[in-house]
Amino acid sequence: MTTDLDSLLATARQRAIASALPYAGAVTPAEAFALVKADRNVKLVDVRTSAERDWIGRVAVAAEQHAAIEWNGYPDGVQNSAFMTQLAETAKPEQVLLFLCRSGVRSRHAATLATANGYPNCFDILEGFEGDRDAAGHRKTVGGWCAAGLPWVGA
Repeated sequence: MTTDLDSLLATARQRAIASALPYAGAVTPAEAFALVKADRNVKLVDVRTSAERDWIGRVAVAAEQHAAIEWNGYPDGVQNSAFMTQLAETAKPEQVLLFLCRSGVRSRHAATLATANGYPNCFDILEGFEGDRDAAGHRKTVGGWCAAGLPWVGA
């Protein structure tokens, strides 16, 4: 199990080097799920709004491995000024943290901020929960946690 964990993290860290990311690395949704399964200390931090989680769906991982901390509020879109305080209440600085949003933008910002504030093991989940829009403008079919067939609970 440690080998799988180490291998996944090494791949994620290589992506950080290749793309000059300001945080530890980036993982695919499948890699994120494998990390959560491999180590109960890995924490997935969903930075979508409560409305998104309620209306669109949530990842299905163990409660102690999941945190829901809004990056910005709904409906105003204002950045959550308590983000770091809320992260400190749910995660330890040395933990591997996997940040998730809808399509992979807010999660990058969250990983960057957390890294800048003393959390060295921050990883962005590429493609997010819903992924990009398909040709018809719908999500959940092109990339992302849902399209990868990973466990989630619908709204």
